[in-house]
Amino acid sequence: MPIVIPVLVVILLIVFFTMVPVGLWITARSSGVPVSMVSLVAMRFRRINPRHIVYALIKSHQAGIKLSSSDLESHFLSGGDVNQVVDALIAAERANIDLTFQQAAAMNLAGRNVFEAVQVSVNPKVINTPTIAAVARNGIEVKVIAKVTVRANIERLVGGAGEETIIARVGEGIVTTVGSSESHSEVLENPDNISQTVLEKGLDSGTAFEILSIDIADVDIGRNVGAELQKDQAEADKNIAQAKAEERRAQAVALEQENKAKLVEAQSKVPLSIAKALESGNLGVLDYYNMKNIIADTQMRNSISDSDDREEF
Repeated sequence: MPIVIPVLVVILLIVFFTMVPVGLWITARSSGVPVSMVSLVAMRFRRINPRHIVYALIKSHQAGIKLSSSDLESHFLSGGDVNQVVDALIAAERANIDLTFQQAAAMNLAGRNVFEAVQVSVNPKVINTPTIAAVARNGIEVKVIAKVTVRANIERLVGGAGEETIIARVGEGIVTTVGSSESHSEVLENPDNISQTVLEKGLDSGTAFEILSIDIADVDIGRNVGAELQKDQAEADKNIAQAKAEERRAQAVALEQENKAKLVEAQSKVPLSIAKALESGNLGVLDYYNMKNIIADTQMRNSISDSDDREEF
């Protein structure tokens, strides 16, 4: 018994200091944060790390922001980042930005980096667009790179579109502005016209940002798209003309073959017609032999003429 009692006391003390964060409670009380020992133990039973809550309360208390442990616990259990929300509230307080805990918690749960949003609201952010290619009316391609200076809009941070939407809208505005220019030289002479025209379109509507300025960083000349299109059209017209010519040639060859077939068919009917003429008496025997002699003589003359032509060649 004398040995068991000290062992039980040691075990009870270990369990007590394990379940009850005495050192954390002392830190909180010394920092002026009214956190009870019971609430710290209750946090452990709710599977909440008391350090996250206490340190966040200490930070907010020293910054002059009044927060309750229940609000931080609820946000922590919802899967939010307690430290990020507290840092955002402190930064907003220093910058005189009206931001409540409910707004910051909602933004954080929506997947937004609240602290970064407050920083962007204080210090505007520059978004670099990729190279945007557009074609002026004279067919010359113009490549534009723009720098968009934006500031976070805290009120529209939840549900507002992000940077990708800003870049897409700016690109659309640049393409429209360059496309309405008479020539590429007009764009090169006055690149600020692009910025003014794009800004007038209200591209930040429905986004989480407020566009402060759009600056053209670089303008380059690309391909002569108009000439390439004309070249492609000419090539297509040539192919169409060749196809039509080939179609006409095929029709002519078919017609020639058809005429030859008709000639052969007509020649095959000549002996039959001669036979019928001899039977009916319309053609005499002497006339028939005279005709044969003439045909033979003609064939002989043709053969002699062909042989002379070959010798001369």
